[in-house]
Amino acid sequence: MKKTILVTGAAGFIGYHLSDHLLNEGHYVIGVDDLNEYYDADLKRARLDKLHSRENFRFIREDISNASEIEKIFSKFRPSVVVNLAAQAGVRYSIENPEAYIRSNIIGFHTILECCRHNKVEHLVFASSSSVYGNQKKIPFSESDNTDRPISLYAATKKSNEEMAYSYSSMFGIPITGLRFFTVYGPMGRPDMAYYKFADNIRQGKTIELYNHGDLLRDFTYVGDVVKATEKVIKTIPGPDPEGVRYKVYNIGKGSPEKLLDFVEIIERLYGKHAVKEMKEMQPGDVYQTYADTSLITKDLKYRPDTTLEKGLALFMDWYKEYYGLGANSLRKDK
Repeated sequence: MKKTILVTGAAGFIGYHLSDHLLNEGHYVIGVDDLNEYYDADLKRARLDKLHSRENFRFIREDISNASEIEKIFSKFRPSVVVNLAAQAGVRYSIENPEAYIRSNIIGFHTILECCRHNKVEHLVFASSSSVYGNQKKIPFSESDNTDRPISLYAATKKSNEEMAYSYSSMFGIPITGLRFFTVYGPMGRPDMAYYKFADNIRQGKTIELYNHGDLLRDFTYVGDVVKATEKVIKTIPGPDPEGVRYKVYNIGKGSPEKLLDFVEIIERLYGKHAVKEMKEMQPGDVYQTYADTSLITKDLKYRPDTTLEKGLALFMDWYKEYYGLGANSLRKDK
């Protein structure tokens, strides 16, 4: 069935790709985003320009912490499904600007929960993060693992989202599914992410910083695989658990961590240029390794990611070179 789906953070990286896919499937998408300046707003507008050309897409610029305006959006459009991807992202930025995380990730998410409660939404899907696992030694990370020791404010807000969502599902019967994303990358990605910074610094002849001397492992997950998983989740309303609560959490990862230095070498090879590297100590709030156990979503939804790191990075670099005018038919020239 074609549905009206509200996607918050629609101008964001995952939000754009998901909205585009849902439109391809014939759904009516209401996109909400505040277009903040956390990273290059031109990139957010470039994503929106692509969505604006699509039939059945409506965009509203708004902050999800603005309860009165978000309530009006729910009242007017009556979405069947809500996918809450709007959030203040980034572990390191949470050290510098903690208030932004409380406003967006706590107050904003509470607004979404309240609107779902009062508008009889069929299914709320929300973005959590692999950061909730902290620096635990047990690998791979499973949804049943204890997540009571977040080591950054960003992780703490995502853990809070999961607890808030469970309580609303328990009290008000809202079917809710949380998605713990693992290091998502791909075309039109976030400039604050390491792989994008690596490409930027190679292009500009700047040094790239490798924390913990490059000795980090990440479960890099291609955005196309994330979208496929999210679509499957949207279509699968969770049944009641033993306590009768219709709530579920899934890891969304590749399930095979890669060395950061190997990741850099692939980018160098695709770019055709070597990077100048600076080895640095571990950053506060960072974790040594992320590694998703994806057996639960495979069992429940028959989902398996299939994009290799080489292929995913090649798709990113193709887009990157075009966007920054490094090849023919550039979308944008360097400033």
